Amino acid sequence: MPSNLSVRISATALAAATVFAMAPAASAAPPDAVATESPAAAGVTLKVSATAAETLGASRQSLVDAVAADALGRSVDGRGVAKSIALGNLAAQGRKVVVDVRSAVPGWARGVAYVEAPATPDAHPEGWLYIARYTNGHWVSGVEGDSEFAEYVGSSPLVGAAERRTMSAYAKHQTATTMGTTANTGGLLLPWMPDYYMTVTGGPHASDGVNGYWSSLDLAGGNASGRVRSSRDGTATSMCGAGRGWTRVIHPNGFSTDYYHMWNATYYNGTPVGSSALLGNIGTDVCAGGSASGAHVHWSLRTYDANYNGAYTWLHGRTIGGWTWWNGASQYQGCATRLGVTACPGTAIYNRTS
Repeated sequence: MPSNLSVRISATALAAATVFAMAPAASAAPPDAVATESPAAAGVTLKVSATAAETLGASRQSLVDAVAADALGRSVDGRGVAKSIALGNLAAQGRKVVVDVRSAVPGWARGVAYVEAPATPDAHPEGWLYIARYTNGHWVSGVEGDSEFAEYVGSSPLVGAAERRTMSAYAKHQTATTMGTTANTGGLLLPWMPDYYMTVTGGPHASDGVNGYWSSLDLAGGNASGRVRSSRDGTATSMCGAGRGWTRVIHPNGFSTDYYHMWNATYYNGTPVGSSALLGNIGTDVCAGGSASGAHVHWSLRTYDANYNGAYTWLHGRTIGGWTWWNGASQYQGCATRLGVTACPGTAIYNRTS
């Protein structure tokens, strides 16, 4: 978030109030969810729980290699570049690919993979859920957007019934991502409780602050006590692991939402959550790289197609939390409108359900 916008909050927006409408108590991470971390290969870090490591045995390195290659192939830094070159370029910047094995049973593994962002202003990471299958003596992985991922969602024993229903539902919604399309966002809320407010500290901008559709907002302050909540029901995954500040919620309406920079974040692993479920608190966590100059949540909108291909999408013309968002002349400068009122960066806005 640009320094001139960071935590630019009015005196009114700084007034804190206790939020009494609490989400159901979130479950703590099971003891085995705390993963050990170690270098798996040059430029790749493996996170794996003791139970998953025991299940994988000697095939662990093959799994890491397969997932890392797929993740790099979908990343801005690795697309169209040989894996060794991409890893070398990342290493030169002090960055790496992280493969987190969340669960494993004989023949199957699943988890999260991400490419760390550079430690520069506005930078944010790229990350994917993955499912992998051991077949014919090697691992075949599928990250979000691969045909294998779509296939494995329907067949892997590591995908629960509720998660499968949600993911199958969103795959049926092929949502337009073109500029200027006013798509139905299925009643998505802004990332705090309805009828409370936060301050817009950054209008629509690219998720990484540089590339792609202007899908993201920066939000802080207000009377929501800094609590970050899911924009709708769905299944939630803590992208960086227990207690860290990046969560993705997949909604059954063709969209998912990302939340970054949180602290004291609840641990989720493909866990069903309701609308406005507690995810964490606004903060400055950079568990997967990037930077944050003041406590806030970096909220992003993603859309899916029938092949489970997730991509950040335009906010322009879409209504979130009762406000319709519009791009500005440059990133971070855009505003929102509602009932004849225009809210630009520095403005406190209420979260509305209609």
